Amino acid sequence: MVLAATNRVDILDPALLRPGRFDRQIYVDLPDKNERREIFEVHVKPLKLNKDVDLDFLAKQTPGFSGADIANVCNEAALVAARNGKKSVHHQDFLDAVDRIIGGLEKKNKIITEKERRTIAYHEAGHATVSWMLEHAAPLVKVTIVPRGKSLGAAWYLPEERQIVETEQMLDEMCATLGGRAAEKVMFNKISTGALNDLEKVTKQAKAMVIVYGLNEKIGNITYYDSSGQSEYNFNNPYSEKTAEIIDEEISKIIEDQYQRAIDILEKHKPELIKLAEILIEKEVIFEDDLINIFGKRTFEERILVKRKDKKDDSTNNTQAEKAETTKKKSDSDKENKEKDGSAPPKEENTADSTRK
Repeated sequence: MVLAATNRVDILDPALLRPGRFDRQIYVDLPDKNERREIFEVHVKPLKLNKDVDLDFLAKQTPGFSGADIANVCNEAALVAARNGKKSVHHQDFLDAVDRIIGGLEKKNKIITEKERRTIAYHEAGHATVSWMLEHAAPLVKVTIVPRGKSLGAAWYLPEERQIVETEQMLDEMCATLGGRAAEKVMFNKISTGALNDLEKVTKQAKAMVIVYGLNEKIGNITYYDSSGQSEYNFNNPYSEKTAEIIDEEISKIIEDQYQRAIDILEKHKPELIKLAEILIEKEVIFEDDLINIFGKRTFEERILVKRKDKKDDSTNNTQAEKAETTKKKSDSDKENKEKDGSAPPKEENTADSTRK
Protein backbone atom coordinates (compact mmCIF):
# COMPACT_ATOMS: atom_id res chain seq x y z
CA MET A 1 0.00 0.00 0.00
CA VAL A 2 1.35 3.41 -0.98
CA LEU A 3 0.14 6.57 0.78
CA ALA A 4 0.70 10.13 -0.40
CA ALA A 5 -0.45 13.58 0.71
CA THR A 6 -0.89 16.83 -1.17
CA ASN A 7 -2.60 20.18 -0.79
CA ARG A 8 -3.06 20.56 -4.57
CA VAL A 9 -5.01 17.61 -5.93
CA ASP A 10 -6.21 19.81 -8.79
CA ILE A 11 -2.77 19.97 -10.46
CA LEU A 12 -1.90 16.26 -10.20
CA ASP A 13 -1.39 14.31 -13.41
CA PRO A 14 -4.61 12.36 -14.17
CA ALA A 15 -2.45 9.25 -14.74
CA LEU A 16 -1.78 9.16 -10.97
CA LEU A 17 -5.50 9.02 -10.15
CA ARG A 18 -6.53 6.16 -12.45
CA PRO A 19 -7.96 2.92 -11.01
CA GLY A 20 -5.26 0.76 -9.53
CA ARG A 21 -3.08 3.75 -8.66
CA PHE A 22 -4.02 6.57 -6.28
CA ASP A 23 -7.67 5.85 -6.89
CA ARG A 24 -8.89 6.62 -3.35
CA GLN A 25 -8.83 10.12 -1.96
CA ILE A 26 -9.47 10.98 1.68
CA TYR A 27 -10.10 14.65 2.39
CA VAL A 28 -8.65 15.65 5.77
CA ASP A 29 -10.27 18.87 6.94
CA LEU A 30 -9.10 21.12 9.78
CA PRO A 31 -10.32 19.91 13.20
CA ASP A 32 -13.54 21.29 14.66
CA LYS A 33 -13.96 22.41 18.28
CA ASN A 34 -14.40 18.93 19.77
CA GLU A 35 -11.50 17.52 17.76
CA ARG A 36 -9.26 20.43 18.81
CA ARG A 37 -10.01 19.67 22.45
CA GLU A 38 -8.95 16.05 21.96
CA ILE A 39 -5.75 17.23 20.24
CA PHE A 40 -5.04 19.55 23.17
CA GLU A 41 -5.47 16.60 25.55
CA VAL A 42 -2.76 14.73 23.65
CA HIS A 43 -0.23 17.59 23.60
CA VAL A 44 -0.69 18.72 27.23
CA LYS A 45 0.13 15.28 28.64
CA PRO A 46 3.89 16.03 29.00
CA LEU A 47 3.10 19.42 30.63
CA LYS A 48 2.49 20.12 34.29
CA LEU A 49 -0.79 22.03 34.19
CA ASN A 50 -2.31 24.35 36.75
CA LYS A 51 -5.89 23.72 37.85
CA ASP A 52 -7.17 26.84 36.07
CA VAL A 53 -6.43 25.51 32.55
CA ASP A 54 -9.68 25.27 30.58
CA LEU A 55 -9.20 23.11 27.48
CA ASP A 56 -12.77 23.72 26.29
CA PHE A 57 -12.14 27.48 26.15
CA LEU A 58 -8.81 26.96 24.40
CA ALA A 59 -10.52 24.78 21.79
CA LYS A 60 -13.06 27.58 21.17
CA GLN A 61 -10.30 30.19 21.03
CA THR A 62 -8.32 28.42 18.29
CA PRO A 63 -10.62 28.09 15.23
CA GLY A 64 -8.78 27.15 12.05
CA PHE A 65 -5.81 25.71 13.95
CA SER A 66 -4.36 22.44 12.71
CA GLY A 67 -2.89 19.74 14.93
CA ALA A 68 0.60 21.17 14.34
CA ASP A 69 -0.62 24.65 15.34
CA ILE A 70 -2.07 23.29 18.59
CA ALA A 71 1.20 21.48 19.35
CA ASN A 72 2.97 24.80 18.78
CA VAL A 73 0.57 26.54 21.20
CA CYS A 74 1.29 24.00 23.94
CA ASN A 75 5.05 24.28 23.41
CA GLU A 76 4.89 28.09 23.41
CA ALA A 77 2.75 28.10 26.58
CA ALA A 78 5.37 26.01 28.37
CA LEU A 79 8.08 28.46 27.25
CA VAL A 80 6.03 31.43 28.49
CA ALA A 81 5.55 29.76 31.88
CA ALA A 82 9.28 28.96 32.10
CA ARG A 83 10.25 32.56 31.28
CA ASN A 84 8.04 33.80 34.12
CA GLY A 85 9.52 31.30 36.57
CA LYS A 86 6.31 29.34 37.11
CA LYS A 87 6.28 25.75 38.36
CA SER A 88 3.27 24.83 36.21
CA VAL A 89 1.61 26.06 33.01
CA HIS A 90 -1.37 28.35 33.72
CA HIS A 91 -4.38 29.17 31.55
CA GLN A 92 -3.04 32.68 30.90
CA ASP A 93 0.17 31.17 29.52
CA PHE A 94 -1.87 29.38 26.85
CA LEU A 95 -3.71 32.62 25.98
CA ASP A 96 -0.41 34.48 25.71
CA ALA A 97 0.90 31.70 23.47
CA VAL A 98 -2.14 31.96 21.16
CA ASP A 99 -1.72 35.76 21.00
CA ARG A 100 1.96 35.40 20.15
CA ILE A 101 1.36 32.82 17.40
CA ILE A 102 -1.48 34.79 15.80
CA GLY A 103 -0.24 38.35 16.24
CA GLY A 104 3.49 38.05 16.83
CA LEU A 105 5.69 39.43 19.59
CA GLU A 106 4.63 42.41 21.69
CA LYS A 107 6.60 45.58 20.98
CA LYS A 108 5.94 47.80 23.99
CA ASN A 109 9.04 49.88 23.29
CA LYS A 110 7.84 50.88 19.80
CA ILE A 111 7.85 54.65 19.37
CA ILE A 112 4.30 55.95 18.87
CA THR A 113 3.13 59.55 19.27
CA GLU A 114 0.26 60.40 21.62
CA LYS A 115 -1.93 61.38 18.65
CA GLU A 116 -1.32 58.04 16.94
CA ARG A 117 -2.01 56.23 20.21
CA ARG A 118 -5.41 57.92 20.56
CA THR A 119 -6.26 57.17 16.93
CA ILE A 120 -5.39 53.48 17.44
CA ALA A 121 -7.44 53.37 20.67
CA TYR A 122 -10.55 54.81 19.00
CA HIS A 123 -10.03 52.54 15.99
CA GLU A 124 -9.99 49.41 18.15
CA ALA A 125 -12.83 50.72 20.35
CA GLY A 126 -14.86 51.19 17.16
CA HIS A 127 -14.40 47.54 16.24
CA ALA A 128 -15.45 46.46 19.73
CA THR A 129 -18.51 48.75 19.87
CA VAL A 130 -19.93 47.80 16.46
CA SER A 131 -19.35 44.06 16.95
CA TRP A 132 -21.06 44.26 20.36
CA MET A 133 -24.18 45.79 18.79
CA LEU A 134 -24.54 43.33 15.90
CA GLU A 135 -26.30 40.00 16.30
CA HIS A 136 -24.14 37.92 13.98
CA ALA A 137 -20.77 39.49 14.78
CA ALA A 138 -18.39 37.37 16.86
CA PRO A 139 -18.36 38.24 20.60
CA LEU A 140 -15.29 40.09 21.86
CA VAL A 141 -12.64 38.47 24.06
CA LYS A 142 -9.90 41.12 24.28
CA VAL A 143 -8.79 44.41 22.70
CA THR A 144 -5.30 45.86 22.99
CA ILE A 145 -3.40 48.88 21.66
CA VAL A 146 -0.02 47.35 22.42
CA PRO A 147 1.86 46.92 19.10
CA ARG A 148 2.25 43.27 18.19
CA GLY A 149 4.05 42.05 15.06
CA LYS A 150 3.16 44.37 12.18
CA SER A 151 -0.08 45.61 13.77
CA LEU A 152 -0.38 48.65 16.04
CA GLY A 153 -3.43 47.26 17.82
CA ALA A 154 -5.57 44.15 17.75
CA ALA A 155 -8.92 42.70 18.80
CA TRP A 156 -9.56 39.05 19.63
CA TYR A 157 -12.97 37.51 19.12
CA LEU A 158 -14.61 34.16 19.81
CA PRO A 159 -15.97 33.23 16.37
CA GLU A 160 -18.85 30.83 15.95
CA GLU A 161 -18.04 27.80 13.82
CA ARG A 162 -20.66 27.67 11.08
CA GLN A 163 -21.20 25.07 8.39
CA ILE A 164 -23.09 27.55 6.20
CA VAL A 165 -23.09 31.35 6.28
CA GLU A 166 -26.13 33.52 5.57
CA THR A 167 -26.08 36.92 3.89
CA GLU A 168 -26.92 38.76 7.14
CA GLN A 169 -24.04 37.07 8.92
CA MET A 170 -21.53 38.14 6.26
CA LEU A 171 -22.84 41.71 6.27
CA ASP A 172 -22.61 41.94 10.07
CA GLU A 173 -19.02 40.72 9.97
CA MET A 174 -18.15 43.29 7.31
CA CYS A 175 -19.81 46.06 9.29
CA ALA A 176 -17.83 45.12 12.42
CA THR A 177 -14.61 45.04 10.40
CA LEU A 178 -15.28 48.57 9.12
CA GLY A 179 -16.05 49.81 12.65
CA GLY A 180 -12.44 50.92 13.14
CA ARG A 181 -12.33 53.30 10.18
CA ALA A 182 -15.88 54.46 10.97
CA ALA A 183 -14.77 55.41 14.51
CA GLU A 184 -11.94 57.52 13.11
CA LYS A 185 -14.43 59.31 10.86
CA VAL A 186 -16.94 59.88 13.69
CA MET A 187 -14.42 61.10 16.28
CA PHE A 188 -11.84 62.99 14.20
CA ASN A 189 -13.64 63.50 10.87
CA LYS A 190 -10.50 62.03 9.28
CA ILE A 191 -9.43 58.60 8.11
CA SER A 192 -5.97 57.02 8.16
CA THR A 193 -4.01 54.20 6.55
CA GLY A 194 -4.45 52.03 9.65
CA ALA A 195 -7.47 50.25 8.15
CA LEU A 196 -5.54 48.54 5.34
CA ASN A 197 -6.06 45.00 6.65
CA ASP A 198 -9.73 45.74 7.36
CA LEU A 199 -10.29 47.01 3.82
CA GLU A 200 -8.53 44.02 2.32
CA LYS A 201 -10.72 41.66 4.34
CA VAL A 202 -14.08 43.29 3.51
CA THR A 203 -13.16 43.61 -0.18
CA LYS A 204 -12.52 39.86 -0.36
CA GLN A 205 -15.79 39.15 1.47
CA ALA A 206 -17.82 41.45 -0.77
CA LYS A 207 -16.21 40.01 -3.90
CA ALA A 208 -17.00 36.49 -2.71
CA MET A 209 -20.63 37.44 -2.08
CA VAL A 210 -21.00 38.75 -5.63
CA ILE A 211 -19.00 36.36 -7.85
CA VAL A 212 -18.64 33.18 -5.75
CA TYR A 213 -21.70 32.58 -3.58
CA GLY A 214 -24.37 34.22 -5.75
CA LEU A 215 -25.63 36.45 -2.90
CA ASN A 216 -26.09 39.58 -5.01
CA GLU A 217 -29.51 40.34 -6.48
CA LYS A 218 -28.20 42.26 -9.49
CA ILE A 219 -25.74 39.56 -10.61
CA GLY A 220 -28.18 36.82 -9.64
CA ASN A 221 -27.68 33.16 -8.82
CA ILE A 222 -24.45 32.82 -10.76
CA THR A 223 -21.00 31.79 -9.60
CA TYR A 224 -17.72 32.34 -11.41
CA TYR A 225 -15.87 30.08 -9.00
CA ASP A 226 -13.88 27.23 -10.57
CA SER A 227 -13.43 24.36 -8.11
CA SER A 228 -10.91 22.66 -10.43
CA GLY A 229 -8.45 25.52 -9.94
CA GLN A 230 -7.80 25.85 -13.65
CA SER A 231 -9.02 29.47 -13.71
CA GLU A 232 -5.74 30.51 -12.04
CA TYR A 233 -3.94 29.93 -15.32
CA ASN A 234 -6.42 31.85 -17.45
CA PHE A 235 -5.55 35.42 -18.39
CA ASN A 236 -9.14 36.40 -19.15
CA ASN A 237 -12.08 36.75 -16.76
CA PRO A 238 -14.98 34.30 -17.29
CA TYR A 239 -17.39 37.24 -17.70
CA SER A 240 -17.80 40.17 -20.08
CA GLU A 241 -16.54 43.71 -19.55
CA LYS A 242 -20.10 44.92 -18.96
CA THR A 243 -20.59 42.32 -16.23
CA ALA A 244 -17.20 43.28 -14.74
CA GLU A 245 -18.42 46.88 -14.39
CA ILE A 246 -21.58 45.71 -12.63
CA ILE A 247 -19.52 43.50 -10.31
CA ASP A 248 -17.25 46.42 -9.38
CA GLU A 249 -20.28 48.63 -8.68
CA GLU A 250 -21.98 46.01 -6.52
CA ILE A 251 -18.82 45.28 -4.50
CA SER A 252 -18.35 48.99 -3.83
CA LYS A 253 -22.04 49.41 -2.91
CA ILE A 254 -21.94 46.54 -0.39
CA ILE A 255 -18.83 47.94 1.33
CA GLU A 256 -20.08 51.54 1.43
CA ASP A 257 -23.48 50.48 2.81
CA GLN A 258 -21.82 48.59 5.69
CA TYR A 259 -19.42 51.48 6.31
CA GLN A 260 -22.35 53.89 6.63
CA ARG A 261 -24.15 51.38 8.85
CA ALA A 262 -21.11 51.28 11.17
CA ILE A 263 -21.04 55.10 11.30
CA ASP A 264 -24.74 55.19 12.25
CA ILE A 265 -24.17 52.68 15.08
CA LEU A 266 -21.21 54.66 16.44
CA GLU A 267 -23.10 57.98 16.23
CA LYS A 268 -25.88 56.41 18.27
CA HIS A 269 -23.47 55.05 20.91
CA LYS A 270 -20.87 57.84 20.80
CA PRO A 271 -20.69 58.39 24.62
CA GLU A 272 -20.03 54.68 25.19
CA LEU A 273 -17.42 54.68 22.41
CA ILE A 274 -15.55 57.58 24.06
CA LYS A 275 -15.69 55.91 27.46
CA LEU A 276 -14.38 52.63 26.05
CA ALA A 277 -11.55 54.31 24.15
CA GLU A 278 -10.44 56.29 27.22
CA ILE A 279 -10.29 53.07 29.28
CA LEU A 280 -8.26 51.49 26.49
CA ILE A 281 -5.82 54.43 26.47
CA GLU A 282 -5.42 54.13 30.23
CA LYS A 283 -5.15 50.33 30.58
CA GLU A 284 -3.91 49.41 27.05
CA VAL A 285 -5.95 46.17 27.27
CA ILE A 286 -9.67 45.67 27.84
CA PHE A 287 -11.72 42.50 28.17
CA GLU A 288 -15.33 41.42 27.75
CA ASP A 289 -16.18 42.48 31.34
CA ASP A 290 -15.29 46.10 30.48
CA LEU A 291 -17.77 46.09 27.59
CA ILE A 292 -20.48 44.57 29.79
CA ASN A 293 -19.94 47.37 32.34
CA ILE A 294 -20.32 50.01 29.61
CA PHE A 295 -22.94 48.55 27.24
CA GLY A 296 -24.57 45.86 29.37
CA LYS A 297 -24.94 42.27 28.28
CA ARG A 298 -25.68 41.49 24.65
CA THR A 299 -29.42 41.09 24.11
CA PHE A 300 -29.10 38.44 21.46
CA GLU A 301 -30.02 34.88 22.34
CA GLU A 302 -27.16 32.42 22.65
CA ARG A 303 -26.97 30.05 19.74
CA ILE A 304 -27.52 26.44 20.74
CA LEU A 305 -25.38 23.86 19.01
CA VAL A 306 -27.40 20.71 18.39
CA LYS A 307 -25.28 17.61 18.57
CA ARG A 308 -26.38 14.85 16.25
CA LYS A 309 -27.32 11.58 17.88
CA ASP A 310 -24.94 8.71 17.48
CA LYS A 311 -26.01 6.46 14.61
CA LYS A 312 -25.45 3.42 16.78
CA ASP A 313 -27.90 4.71 19.38
CA ASP A 314 -30.43 5.50 16.67
CA SER A 315 -30.17 2.01 15.19
CA THR A 316 -30.51 0.44 18.66
CA ASN A 317 -33.61 2.51 19.41
CA ASN A 318 -35.10 1.63 16.02
CA THR A 319 -34.43 -2.09 16.56
CA GLN A 320 -36.09 -2.03 19.99
CA ALA A 321 -39.12 -0.20 18.57
CA GLU A 322 -39.41 -2.72 15.73
CA LYS A 323 -39.23 -5.64 18.20
CA ALA A 324 -41.95 -4.10 20.39
CA GLU A 325 -44.18 -3.51 17.35
CA THR A 326 -43.66 -7.11 16.15
CA THR A 327 -44.50 -8.50 19.62
CA LYS A 328 -47.65 -6.39 19.78
CA LYS A 329 -48.81 -7.54 16.32
CA LYS A 330 -48.14 -11.18 17.28
CA SER A 331 -50.18 -10.95 20.50
CA ASP A 332 -53.08 -9.28 18.66
CA SER A 333 -52.99 -12.04 16.04
CA ASP A 334 -53.06 -14.78 18.74
CA LYS A 335 -56.11 -13.17 20.38
CA GLU A 336 -57.99 -13.07 17.07
CA ASN A 337 -57.23 -16.75 16.40
CA LYS A 338 -58.46 -17.79 19.86
CA GLU A 339 -61.73 -15.88 19.39
CA LYS A 340 -62.32 -17.60 16.04
CA ASP A 341 -61.68 -21.08 17.54
CA GLY A 342 -63.96 -20.40 20.51
CA SER A 343 -61.15 -21.07 22.99
CA ALA A 344 -61.23 -17.46 24.19
CA PRO A 345 -64.23 -15.78 25.80
CA PRO A 346 -66.04 -13.30 23.58
CA LYS A 347 -65.32 -9.57 24.06
CA GLU A 348 -67.62 -7.76 26.46
CA GLU A 349 -70.11 -5.36 25.02
CA ASN A 350 -69.76 -1.72 25.92
CA THR A 351 -72.28 -1.89 28.80
CA ALA A 352 -72.56 0.38 31.83
CA ASP A 353 -70.77 -2.21 34.07
CA SER A 354 -67.83 -2.59 31.71
CA THR A 355 -67.63 1.18 31.34
CA ARG A 356 -67.39 1.57 35.14
CA LYS A 357 -64.65 -1.08 35.23
